[in-house]
Amino acid sequence: MREKLRVVIADDERPARSLLLAMLRTFDDVEVVGEAKDGAEAVEMIERERPDLALLDLQMPELDGLGVVSLLRKDTMPMIAFVTAYDEYAVRAFELNAVDYLLKPVDAARLRAPVSRAIVRLDHDDVQRSSKQNIASAAEAYAAAAEPLRRIPVRKKDEIVLVPVEQIASAVADGELLHLTTLRGEKHTISYRLKDLESRLDPQHFIRLSRGALANVAAIRKVTPMPGGTYVLSLTNGQELQTSRFHSRVLRDRLLRL
Repeated sequence: MREKLRVVIADDERPARSLLLAMLRTFDDVEVVGEAKDGAEAVEMIERERPDLALLDLQMPELDGLGVVSLLRKDTMPMIAFVTAYDEYAVRAFELNAVDYLLKPVDAARLRAPVSRAIVRLDHDDVQRSSKQNIASAAEAYAAAAEPLRRIPVRKKDEIVLVPVEQIASAVADGELLHLTTLRGEKHTISYRLKDLESRLDPQHFIRLSRGALANVAAIRKVTPMPGGTYVLSLTNGQELQTSRFHSRVLRDRLLRL
């Protein structure tokens, strides 16, 4: 006899979580191993419990269902079924190769479908692995095409801190890592490519300084010309960053002309 399907539920509305939990408990082949009230808690719970299937609300505040998927470590990625009150997200869910897409209010018969699909996929490991990889890469693509970031999720040991983008003074690349420094001088490190972060920031508020650094325009206090046509930027948090020759031309056009 096969083991039960291990499931995590994530929804910021308690009644919605309770309804899903009550229905899942009627399924003999399902074990609910966790309930998360927001996206950050969902990431922690999924990586801790390693469920087979995660039921994720697409419209959670701060960190939504797509944000959860993009933040999860690849080795902890479960199969995903999205739950939402808005049917315009159905195409997106299917393009992500999610197990299913559930429209609220969910009934037990409809909920049975993703559970059954997940069990079938578990019995076909190659299909399951491919599905997880497709979900992760597609979620990253959708995130990149979304509206500008408002908060950046940063891991701090077992917690996820959400740093408002307007508080970021600079981002400096270091290999596969990005070092973020806030206006108050706080430092955070994330695993993310600078060009990908830049594509998700509002170009009116951030400017590229070189191949490995960008800065918040509002944090630039002083611009000092250097030999060779480059500049040293002094930020309000005490940081000093140098521009490349190419990006110096962009900086002149954007900031140094009336």
